[in-house]
Amino acid sequence: MSLTMMSCVNKPEQWQSEQFDGKTFNNQATSLNDGSENMANIFYRFMFEDRKQRVPQQALPMQPLDLQLWQQSQQDLVARLGHSSVLLKLDGGFWLTDPVFSKRASPVQWAGPKRFHQPPVTLEQLPELTAIVISHDHYDHLDKHSVLALADKTERFIAPLGVGQRLIDWGVPADKVTELDWWQEYQHAGVTVAATPAQHFSGRSLRDRNQTLWASFVLQGQQSKVFFSGDGGYFGGFKEIGERYGPFDLTLMETGAYDESWASVHMLPEQSVQAHLDVRGEVLLPIHNSTFNLAFHPWQEPLQRVQHQAERSGVSLWIPMIGETRTIGGAYSNNSWWEQSAETLTQLTAVDGNS
Repeated sequence: MSLTMMSCVNKPEQWQSEQFDGKTFNNQATSLNDGSENMANIFYRFMFEDRKQRVPQQALPMQPLDLQLWQQSQQDLVARLGHSSVLLKLDGGFWLTDPVFSKRASPVQWAGPKRFHQPPVTLEQLPELTAIVISHDHYDHLDKHSVLALADKTERFIAPLGVGQRLIDWGVPADKVTELDWWQEYQHAGVTVAATPAQHFSGRSLRDRNQTLWASFVLQGQQSKVFFSGDGGYFGGFKEIGERYGPFDLTLMETGAYDESWASVHMLPEQSVQAHLDVRGEVLLPIHNSTFNLAFHPWQEPLQRVQHQAERSGVSLWIPMIGETRTIGGAYSNNSWWEQSAETLTQLTAVDGNS
């Protein structure tokens, strides 16, 4: 289904979504291990298990974003800004996924998961944006401060059903917002955006669970095709996405903040590689790691495991330093920066006190 109107934001009573039962949104699977039944144990682990390995003990290597390169290049580009925030240049326009620039991924900025590193570019330094794509409304993906700071310099916000209304409620002009259901398409600035299924959940408080939809996204321009997984567990929907829209020059695939306690809603690294293969990706860029402490595993583990599995599966993998820029479809190389001592790397920066 394709949408070509300038905006599309409806009320819940107008939604004709197969995912919406009249009260909440639902996954295709009827039974999920999402951790909700073990919240007391999960809370205990977060409070009392050793936290030392979950955060870097020294500054992470970064590359300040080369804005002159981004403005002048005629090629499609990609740079990871942190967590699931990725800047793309597609057909000359600037696209940004899940912008989170705040110090903490939290309802408040005095508590909650704190950044390991500063963003490689400030909100003020970012160029005029063609569009921002938001996968769902969790705090590590939807940051009110970042959205409002970027509203004036962004042509369009594209989000799943219900999430767009959150932006409007915050003050984003309604005529800048487009909401999509799974398998709906929207064209903007020559790029086709398709919202595709994901296996996850939503909510920003204890009272609004699954009141908005979650999604992955396809971004298809004239030169490049990119898959953005958003958040989600591994499921059969990846193969259908690959059949409908693959192959992809680049996949931005969730690889981090996983645990067996919530394996249905966050992929293990080995599953991230399989999802990349399912959607028929060429190069895999693992996201959703190395910025916030959101699980129990050591912070480097997602990168170590995805690298090992990619080598076993013959998958082309690119794990960039934060801020590092590459041409989509060009040559990629890894320097295993996550394994190296900070003293051996240049251009280091970090937020002080990751406790």
